[in-house]
Amino acid sequence: RYYYQARIPAKDATLIARLPTPELRRAWRRRLHDHDGDKPNTGGIARWLRLTDGLGLDRDYVVSTKGLLPITRFAVDAYVNFARNQPWPIAIASSLTELFAPDLMTARLEAFEKFYPWIDARGLDYFRRRLTQARRDSDEALTITLEYCNTPELQREAVRALEFKC
Repeated sequence: RYYYQARIPAKDATLIARLPTPELRRAWRRRLHDHDGDKPNTGGIARWLRLTDGLGLDRDYVVSTKGLLPITRFAVDAYVNFARNQPWPIAIASSLTELFAPDLMTARLEAFEKFYPWIDARGLDYFRRRLTQARRDSDEALTITLEYCNTPELQREAVRALEFKC
């Protein structure tokens, strides 16, 4: 899961470079800030690493991705390449899986707090922050998708993108 978190900024940066208007680029740029932060040890990736720290995992090992399964690397890299190579509205549509994130994050928080009470509360900050970020991000992506996936072909491709992600 760390590899996915660490690669999302690459996916978003690739997408930003292809967006046709400053308004769209500014809106999507916020996601880079959310993941990478504005200084060391901030942002979603840093919060994810606090979770792995809280789970007792060695941070250097996690960041090295030495334990990453090849199929996981392939799947995550395929998603980054998908966003790089598909029409930009379809790449945005693929992020609509975030529509389900607030409910998933709530369930994960409850499960962690119930079954893993020994995890430092700061380790769960990633999930707490995503409750609001995912709602904002999915609303924004849905608005963009509905506006720019305005042909039957783009609408079919948007659905396929979601199926791919799911």
